[in-house]
This record gives sequence, structure tokens and C-alpha cells, in this order.
Amino acid sequence: MKKYIVVNKPETWTISPDNTQIISSRDYLTDPAFSKLKNARIFNLCKDYSYQSKGYYVSLLAEARGHLAIPTVRNIVDLAEPKLVRIVSDEFDDLIQSSLKNIKSQEFTLSIYFGQNVAAKYRELSSMFFKHFQIPLLRVKFNFTTKWNIKNIKAIAESEIPKEHMESVLVFAEQYFSKKRYDTPRVTNYDYDLAILVKPGDVAPPSNAKALKKFQEIGEKMGFYTEVISPKDLSRLSSFDALLIRQSTEVNNEAYAFARKAEQEGLALVDFPDAILKCCNKVFMAEALENANIPTPKTMIVHKDNKDLVLENIGLPVVLKSPDSTFSFGVKKAKTSEEYNEVVGAMLKESELVIAQEFMPSEYDWRIGILDGKPFYACRYYMAKGHWQIYNWDAKVKDDQDGNADCLPIEKVPKSIIKIAVKAAKLMGKGLYGIDVKEIGSKAVVIEINDNPNIDAGVEDSYYGDQVYIDILTAIKMRLDNK
Repeated sequence: MKKYIVVNKPETWTISPDNTQIISSRDYLTDPAFSKLKNARIFNLCKDYSYQSKGYYVSLLAEARGHLAIPTVRNIVDLAEPKLVRIVSDEFDDLIQSSLKNIKSQEFTLSIYFGQNVAAKYRELSSMFFKHFQIPLLRVKFNFTTKWNIKNIKAIAESEIPKEHMESVLVFAEQYFSKKRYDTPRVTNYDYDLAILVKPGDVAPPSNAKALKKFQEIGEKMGFYTEVISPKDLSRLSSFDALLIRQSTEVNNEAYAFARKAEQEGLALVDFPDAILKCCNKVFMAEALENANIPTPKTMIVHKDNKDLVLENIGLPVVLKSPDSTFSFGVKKAKTSEEYNEVVGAMLKESELVIAQEFMPSEYDWRIGILDGKPFYACRYYMAKGHWQIYNWDAKVKDDQDGNADCLPIEKVPKSIIKIAVKAAKLMGKGLYGIDVKEIGSKAVVIEINDNPNIDAGVEDSYYGDQVYIDILTAIKMRLDNK
């Protein structure tokens, strides 16, 4: 592939690496020979990339001619977009702060030449900015308030390179132009931007790494730009069109704040804030299921005035649940009256109300995935080894913390299980839910309605495969298309 460096005035350029030809921007824009050129890589080093300038048109026409341009028009536009600059600043704040922590002044200028800086200690920071903006000669100005902030980012001309930097810049240029491959971003036009919320270090994440990758890869094929964001990215949420929550949800954690803000700002959701409020509170769930005449294990809402009546009504063993328990956290089984009094006493110190439920042993629980009122996957979750629950967080061996699971076609699931799962999900409205159902003889009883259910590669997708991810992403896309 032929390489061309396009500049405003070739006669002033001292950078002249091997295997490249330096040409003027005027020649590239006006000489018909360049419009017919095939298999060319264009390095646009014009001094000005502003809209409708020569530098702007060099990259624009390069793309129109099928040449590989660095920077692309998108890179040029991104550089002038404050919102995108702010996103980079937020996303790489830790790197910025750690790289500049020893600077004593209130301002700092970072000059980036072909992805490098003359000081090796700023190499990682320089590489990050170059990767995002792909501008060969770039200058970033920072100022310090309570921390380091990006003041502005702009492309520079060769004439703006200090003389004392020139020797290093020539070395960087030689290294850069001698490469055979360039990390240029693929130009893809996406229909929508999707944020996937993931919490680093989540104890019980609802999707494993392979599933997250599936959401991203399939999302891209469906027209989504997808980005995994973390709880610290709440300020960036408004720059997306949709939000998919893939961190464990509780009323008091970040997931609810993200869902609430997304709803306020009109983002598409399958994880609604009301669903988080309702599903994360076992007291609400018990009342709602009873009022809808949906069969459940015998249940009592326990408080200080009726705690002595529980064993008389439910018997032993009895299962006790904190109102906001998830993934078997805050769920205890009392086998004796002494155990019951000890556990319920401790729970009532933390909450005014507690759930007591009949213990119904079974080999496995059904989990029916419901999306906008329709079942789209079915699993059987087996109890953890030697334990009465699916999760045993006290297991000494990590592999014994949860039980096995298998996935079945929906039509092979007993109709009574599907029917009761769909009915239970309707209590919460549209959205993504996992309904836990026990099959005791011929009777089906609902154990829980889960918002934000697990979608793990190798488990919930083991029968329907990619279709599970496609269904969720399609539901999000339909919400956006219907706008």
C-alpha cells in the first residue's frame, strides 16, 4: 500500500521518512491523478482540521476515494465535540490523575507526536489520547482545580513543535510511518448507543464475562454502539440512547440510580426503576402475589407483634428472608424454635418487617425468563452440593457455592409452570424478569420474581444460544424505533 503524507507546504517539512511521499494538500485535492489512485494510505498532517478547511477536505475526499485516512473525518469531528472530550476525560480519569500527580504547577501541556511524548513517563497517557483521536500531532492542555481536568485538545502543525523536541519527533515519525499495520478505528454507522452497566468486583454479577461479550458483539451486528460502563459513569448516561443493567440490583445501590436517571432522560430500558423497587422488597412481593391469588409457599409478614405466632402457623423448619435479600444473601433456615428466635430477632433489629415462609424442599427450582410478558428461556437450577439453596456462600470450595443448571426448550416445560410464571411477571409490567417456581408434585408455586435475572453464557443460553441475547437487544431496539 502506497503511503502519502499530506501537508500544507511540503517545502517546509523536515520530517521525510522512507517509503512515504510528501505531497501538498492542494495537489491531493485538485490533481486528478490522486482521485484515481488505488490502494493508498493518506496521513493528513495539515495544520488546520476545522470544518471546510483543506485539512478537513483531505480526510473527507480520502474516504470518498476509498483511501485509508488518518485521521478520519469522524476523528476530526470528535476532536471538536466537547461532550466526547468530556467522556474521554471521565473514562480515563484515573490514568490522568496518576500520570500528572507529581506536577506542582496549576497547568500542564502534553504534546503528543505520533502517539508518543518526549518524556517516557507520559507514554501511556499519550497513547490513550492518540488511540481515541488518531490525530498524528496533538496537544492537550490540563488545568488543576481539585484534580486535573482537560482544558482543551487541539491538532498542531509541524511549525508548532519546539526545536528541542524535533530530534525525538523524527524518531517517532520514523517508527510510526515504518509500521505495516495501523490501529485505525473501523468506521461504522450505528443506529443507537447502548450503555451496559457492570460493577467491577460484583460479588454475584448477573452476567459472566463471556455473556457481556455476547451482548456487545451481537449488539454491534444489530446496529448498537455498545459500551460497558461502571457505577462512576452516571454523569455520562445522558450521552446514550439505552441502558442495560448487568450488575446486581438493590434499592440502595447504583443500579437504581442509573435506572431512575435513564427513565427520566428517556433512555430505552428493560430494567425499570419501579421493578427494582418492587422485586427487591420481599414484603411487597408477598403482598402482591397473595392479592393476585398466585400460589406461593405458606407466607407470613413478620413484625415484633406477631413473631411468636409464626411457628404455630408455618411450622418448622421455617425460611426467614430479609426484605431486600438477593442471590440467597439474607435468607436463613431455622430448624428449631431456638434458631428461629435467634434469627428473627437479629433480622427485626435491621428491618421493621421480615418474611417467614414454609420450607418446601426440592431437587431444583425452575427459572423462567420473561421478557415483556413472554417466556424466552427456561432453566432448572439445582441446589448447591449438600445445601438447601441454589447458592451456598459459606461453602469452603468455590465450585460448591452454587448448584448445576440445565436449560430446556419452553415447550418441554410443564404448562402449569409457564402459566404461573407469566402471571407473576404481569404484576411487574413490561421488562426483563426471572420467575423462580417450585414444582411440588403436580402443584406449581412461585418463590420469587427477580428483576435483572442472570444471563450467563453456558447457563441461560445453553439451549437457545444467541437468540437469548437477540431477544433482549431486540426489545430495547423496538423501544427506540417506536420513539
